[in-house]
Amino acid sequence: MALMVAMTALVTLAVVFRYLVDASLTWYDEFASYLLVWLSFYGAVVGAYRGRHISFETLAERLGPRARRRIAVVSELCSLAFQAVLLVFGIVLLQAIGHETAVSIDWIPMVWVYSVLPISGGLMLLISLTRLVLVLRGESGVLAGPRYAPTAASSE
Repeated sequence: MALMVAMTALVTLAVVFRYLVDASLTWYDEFASYLLVWLSFYGAVVGAYRGRHISFETLAERLGPRARRRIAVVSELCSLAFQAVLLVFGIVLLQAIGHETAVSIDWIPMVWVYSVLPISGGLMLLISLTRLVLVLRGESGVLAGPRYAPTAASSE
């Protein structure tokens, strides 16, 4: 929510400067883009935590509990693979661009901007590992989300 508020405030400030003060902020567009990227990646973490990412619920609901569990394991393993790539190559990217700065805001290191990749990848990796353990145990805990619920009906 803080990222959304910051992005809205920044764009509003830029509009005020452009139309009321008659002076353009040269850096706002780049910074607003960074905030949007951060919002998207951290939003993905929240979606992963709540079990709200896209899935084939209709297919899973038609399967029996055993097949549903197998699909859940395969799904989590695929998610883990993607998240591991995001984490590892996010770190590689940070090491490669460690000395660079933003184009229009030269006091912002690009390491800060791209740090969202390994951070969000690592957080989603932890969430998926926890969810995988819960699925393998046959539990439907807080992190299990609606797609692994034992019944087809959702409480939300």
